[in-house]
Amino acid sequence: MNPTLLVELFTEELPPKALAKLGEAFAAGIYNGLKSRDFLEADSIVTGYASPRRLAVSISAVRATSPDKLLREKVLPVAVALDAAGNASAPLSKKLAAMGFPNLQISDLERAVDGKAESFFYNHTAAGTALAASLQSALEDSIAKLPIPKVMSYQRPNGDTVHFVRPVHSIIALHGDAIVPLNLLGLSADRLTQGHRFLSAGGISIAHADDYAAALANQGKVIANVGERKEKIRSALLAKAGTDLVLMPEALLDEVTALVEWPVVYECNFEAEFLAVPQECLILTMQTNQKYFALTDADGKLRSRFLIVSNLETTTPEHIIQGNERVVRPRLADAKFFFEQDKKKTLAARLPMLANVVYHNKLGNQAERMQRVTSLAGKIAQTLGYDVALAERGAMLAKADLLTDMVGEFPELQGIMGTYYAQHDGEHAEVAAAASEHYQPRFAGDNLPASATGTAVALADKLETLLGIWGIGLQPTGDKDPFALRRHALGVLRMLVEKRLPLSLSHLLADAVSVFAGNANFKDPSADVLNFCYDRLRGQLRDKGFSQSEVEAVVAQNPDNLGNIVERLQAVQAFATLPESASLAAANKRITNILKKAEGTPGSVDLTLLQEAAEQALQKAMADVKPLVDAAFSQGDFTGALKTLAALRSEVDSFFNDVMVNADDLALRNNRLALLAELHGMLNQVADISKLAA
Repeated sequence: MNPTLLVELFTEELPPKALAKLGEAFAAGIYNGLKSRDFLEADSIVTGYASPRRLAVSISAVRATSPDKLLREKVLPVAVALDAAGNASAPLSKKLAAMGFPNLQISDLERAVDGKAESFFYNHTAAGTALAASLQSALEDSIAKLPIPKVMSYQRPNGDTVHFVRPVHSIIALHGDAIVPLNLLGLSADRLTQGHRFLSAGGISIAHADDYAAALANQGKVIANVGERKEKIRSALLAKAGTDLVLMPEALLDEVTALVEWPVVYECNFEAEFLAVPQECLILTMQTNQKYFALTDADGKLRSRFLIVSNLETTTPEHIIQGNERVVRPRLADAKFFFEQDKKKTLAARLPMLANVVYHNKLGNQAERMQRVTSLAGKIAQTLGYDVALAERGAMLAKADLLTDMVGEFPELQGIMGTYYAQHDGEHAEVAAAASEHYQPRFAGDNLPASATGTAVALADKLETLLGIWGIGLQPTGDKDPFALRRHALGVLRMLVEKRLPLSLSHLLADAVSVFAGNANFKDPSADVLNFCYDRLRGQLRDKGFSQSEVEAVVAQNPDNLGNIVERLQAVQAFATLPESASLAAANKRITNILKKAEGTPGSVDLTLLQEAAEQALQKAMADVKPLVDAAFSQGDFTGALKTLAALRSEVDSFFNDVMVNADDLALRNNRLALLAELHGMLNQVADISKLAA
């Protein structure tokens, strides 16, 4: 059995937010480097380690020497290698010498066809290489490619300058129980490492590569594996929370995991008087500034106790607990002060100051922007039958909290604080809700605005940004979208689709364009934005589980009202399961192509010109089902409309089998085209079913 390989870099404290990525890249780099050099078995397993002061990797079943390789090297074309007499030429002798085989004869070479000519090849066995040299180069490559946020330069005791993310104090390189002789970053590999800065007894000698994780845990009080350390923290937090709920966002959990080697969870408390402050403020300051974990009761109400993750295990943690309580108290007091000060001035009183906040130099200040959003929100509310006055009031106050002390300190609370302050000012509940809801949805999967006013303001805010920024030439490119216009477009689409809003997309864009009237910097981008929205819509609907052909059947028609698009897609899905669907989809595709090639616009059908039995039968069948299809469509029963159309299959098939559309007689040809145009309109009323054709 080939033994395990262990490599460790023991460093000063590594940047916590980059630790996990550094650990993954370090392990992957060495694993891939050795795999490409043929030192690993098919069942070799790589395990990465990363703690605040180390990057390490262990790989099982690593060969001491790579296998010998059979090589077939091209030497030269025969025409160059031989002179006129058929003897070895000077270029051949020179080439063989350069390859390291000066004594080879022509008889030692293989002569074979190489493309259109013949060439000489040399077949030989290359001896395998030792692990040390290959590991040295694999380690150097891995370090060179690490995603280091900022490289440090530091000096070794001998004066040599070294470049790495943090100073490295020692290197372990063990193959089984043997040290692999490496020299890197001014250090020579050994088997020595250090444990926890305070809990460890001192240096730790790793006897065998397989002993690494256990030795660090037992002797050094270090859990080297990131995932194991993270899960220990998660379990300890849940256990200490008891019946309460612990707020542990993954980003915070990751950061804390990168800060400790031997995590221990302790409970702390703060004065209950701080609970009068909006809990979002307290939670944010605890998480952002102190890396603490807040607790709530089962109803989501913040508790006055919180949890900390310490790097010190002790039977007398009182000094740790009291120290952290002492540290958090001024932060909570600041939040309380900001909240009390902000309440002394209403949101409405802050509105004139929005004129001092630049939105964009080509689009004016925030006061001008909110006038545009207010106008647009009013139009949307009127169309939807919402309270226009509430929508306009909600839009007017939506950004006023940007001027508060609390949002100045914690920008993440914009909108949330607006709602609290609007409630304090006695604003209508929907106006207050709109202050936070108009940001929704903030990201994929986020909630949509719940109130009517919030919905109107959210649509207006996102449309104003989307059209305004695009209209001054700052549309997103393939890899850049600094104003998050994709997110704004997706937010608009989600509200239209998921809330089944009976709004015209083209009218919304036109209304958004109209609020920029008089701005010389603005150029109407609505045509481009409309196509942009349809592209985003395609992806959004595919994410809901609809197939590409189903989505294309509906979106290819550029639907203007997206409120019923899900019902149309469900109808297409149901239609696709019918036995008649494939035939009708193919026929519709054929009709589309025929009508594209036809000159002019088909008129109405003249019944007296229907001579063939098949075309007469098709016209009659169409006349019979049209009232049923129209009735189903008008009632929003798109599935019923498409299923009714399935009854036309036999007549459509017979028409194409028995009738020549492009008849020599111009009148007959135009009449048949008119019949197909009428059929095409019926078949595509719900969706373009030709997109379902294979």
